[in-house]
Amino acid sequence: MKKKGIIVAVFFAVILLASTAAISSNRGPSKQTDAEKITVTGTPMDNFPDAQRVKFCETGDAKSNEYVTEFKIPTKCTQPLSITTDSDGMIWFSQTNTGKVARFDPQSKQFAEFDNPQWPQKGRSMFWGMTYANGDIWYTDDTYNSVWKFSTTDKQYQRVNYPTKQDALPHHIKIQNNIIIVNDFYGSKISFFDLGQEGQNGTYTDIPSPIPGSFTSSFDFDSRGNLWYTNWILKQGGALVKFDYNKFSHFTVSETNSTLMQFSKVFDLPTTLGTPIGLSVDKNDNVWMADTSSSSFFKFDPQSEKFTRYVTTDPNPTVYGNVTGLIKVPTSGPYWTQINNGKLIFNEQLANAIGVLDIGTESLIEYNVPSQNPNWSDCNEKPDCGYAQVFGFVSSGDKIWFTEWVENNIGVVDTSKPLPFDLQVSQTDVTLAKGQSAEIQMQLSPNANTKATISHKATSQFNDILVQIPTTQVDLTESNPQTITVSINASDFALPGTYKVLLSAKTPDVSVSQFVTVTITE
Repeated sequence: MKKKGIIVAVFFAVILLASTAAISSNRGPSKQTDAEKITVTGTPMDNFPDAQRVKFCETGDAKSNEYVTEFKIPTKCTQPLSITTDSDGMIWFSQTNTGKVARFDPQSKQFAEFDNPQWPQKGRSMFWGMTYANGDIWYTDDTYNSVWKFSTTDKQYQRVNYPTKQDALPHHIKIQNNIIIVNDFYGSKISFFDLGQEGQNGTYTDIPSPIPGSFTSSFDFDSRGNLWYTNWILKQGGALVKFDYNKFSHFTVSETNSTLMQFSKVFDLPTTLGTPIGLSVDKNDNVWMADTSSSSFFKFDPQSEKFTRYVTTDPNPTVYGNVTGLIKVPTSGPYWTQINNGKLIFNEQLANAIGVLDIGTESLIEYNVPSQNPNWSDCNEKPDCGYAQVFGFVSSGDKIWFTEWVENNIGVVDTSKPLPFDLQVSQTDVTLAKGQSAEIQMQLSPNANTKATISHKATSQFNDILVQIPTTQVDLTESNPQTITVSINASDFALPGTYKVLLSAKTPDVSVSQFVTVTITE
């Protein structure tokens, strides 16, 4: 376990920036000196010294805004992580600091937490992945190399060992045709486990990585049954892998790596895609990936075999603080992804927000989470600063449920609520030669009286595209649309290619944006 803990600390220190300690602490607090006071409360807070409790447990009551409602978990300092829903609409989530599965009833607003008699005293683990199938909750266990089943009927736990010859991190989990599929983040593989097996020591079959020693991130299936996942090495590039799951119908351990790799097709990742954690496939079989160490997410078109880069808005300064002035390029940190009803949903871990992209129209809505923990940002004593470590989320209908790892809350985004204004542009596709410019109109149609901050962002890396907007703040009056002229310029030295420009209007609770595709010709 020692080596594994070192890898966690070093690796996530690079890719998750301010959340380093959140992940490296998944083995429990380090040894404390006699001088560090621990007040015994009889709650999970006792896993932390008094001085660390505000950082790891919570800073205050649950909060709400126009679109997000939070609910405080009754037990102190549970550190909720992965989350899912069942067929009855109940919300289920895991607790890092207790080893429990818990349930929330959206109708009664009541919590229920279920003790795991097999869990060691003061044991802690990052339960990254969770799913529901046939009355059971399945979830991964990082610390003890396990996959757990929790019966929602009899409330019993069953542990299945995740065998490994080296450091492993069972990460995300899906169930397909009674087969459990788990990515081993450290072990460079995808694992399959037949649900028909009984007992703790079941047999797994593994898909090896085309890049030895790489990380293996989350995965998804396309409409033809192909399994897509990523392999990558930090700062050294990686690959998007398409695995023909249909040909892999015999789950035996006798298959050789070379035989299994014959079922795969490998695509090199763009150099700008550094840490592809989340991955989802839409109804048109496009593969979407979140780049956790930046403010970007990507689409891969399997027909053209081309990648397209998108960006989020910048995090609000109230999130990252920047009291020291050291943060020159704030990043939003898109993390996990999910596709639901033609929408790509992702958590922006470093922006304290949930993003929703309409794949068809390429409009982007970003909902800000109200709770903030200043101990994870460059806040010093700055009020209303920080983020709540929103890791797990699940979309169900028009609701997005999520967990707040360091605020001991779960929350829900209600995407059915009307936005403060509608944002439209006169054209969403612009073609320019080098040195040319074009003007488009951005129209804001208010649904209420409000103020909005106007911003823009482009995916070009070398100032190939310059965007000019005459104002950064507008006062909006209901039923009185405002039109803003936007100038888009291609530099004299612009590289030919297709880029995305994000035009945005923000309020304290939500950002409303529209992508414009800019093509620069030879």
